Amino acid sequence: MHNTEHEASALFDAVDGRATLAGSNRMEILLFSLGTGEHFGINVFKVREVSKTPLITRTPNMPAGVEGLISLRGNVIPVLSLGQILGLTAPGAPRGSAMMVTEYSKRTLGFLVESVDRIVRVDWERVRAPENMSSASHGFITAITELADGRLVSILDVESILAETFGEAVIGDIAPIADGHEVSVFFVDDSAVARRKITEVLDRLGVRHKYAQNGLEAWNRLQSLADHAEQTGRVLLDEVDLIMVDAEMPEMDGYVLTRNIKADARFAGIPVVMHSSLSSEANRAMGKRVGVDAYVAKFDAEVLADTIRPMLQRGPRAS
Repeated sequence: MHNTEHEASALFDAVDGRATLAGSNRMEILLFSLGTGEHFGINVFKVREVSKTPLITRTPNMPAGVEGLISLRGNVIPVLSLGQILGLTAPGAPRGSAMMVTEYSKRTLGFLVESVDRIVRVDWERVRAPENMSSASHGFITAITELADGRLVSILDVESILAETFGEAVIGDIAPIADGHEVSVFFVDDSAVARRKITEVLDRLGVRHKYAQNGLEAWNRLQSLADHAEQTGRVLLDEVDLIMVDAEMPEMDGYVLTRNIKADARFAGIPVVMHSSLSSEANRAMGKRVGVDAYVAKFDAEVLADTIRPMLQRGPRAS
């Protein structure tokens, strides 16, 4: 399961070209090993490059699992031992031979791994939330998928890893919306950390909210809301003022979910905001292609609040 640095770097030459995956309910993951026999994956859009493990400068008072700092083209970035953070290798164990440089929520990090393998394309329909896992890494796994050869791959929840290592984002002062109790937001995110922070922002705004934990669950619940509104002679806009979607989610991704919403006339007038850790311009373009009304990179509570506030302040509701 080893690639040379040149081969690994070449994997990413066409990443921006992968925008064609938008709306296909597929994603590409980079497979890697932590030397434990388990197989792991991370969304290619989160990975900027792969290299051999560089010289790392140890610094005092770093959080557990942070090996130190490196200078990468003039930028100083922290390097994390994924094996330690996931509880699979002991502190002081030999470092892996490869480093994945990730860009996540506008933050660049190095992840040390034993080795990288290859990029594979998977259908989100074949990606499931983890169940009945006893592994120490369970809390950091957002989904499981099975490859064609029968191997199970655990897909990392990078939000949980960052929250565990550096602490959760602090929510600052957010002014409530006038008559916010009359406003309702439906949001979907497969990360427990993200759901917790989104809930905190919506609570500060003083609005009502409901949520789902993956794209397919969200679509089923939204269709049920639309069906109920039709049966009771109401307009769905009286029940849901805004829908917020994550980009990458098990069973149905946010791009397909958005396309479904925009194609259903019952959702007319309800804005869709994509709230994603995939902060590159390519991902913004993918969101625009399927019709999102706004794209917000995780996780800046103030930017999120400022984006959705004008969408929720529409004046008095129709009776």
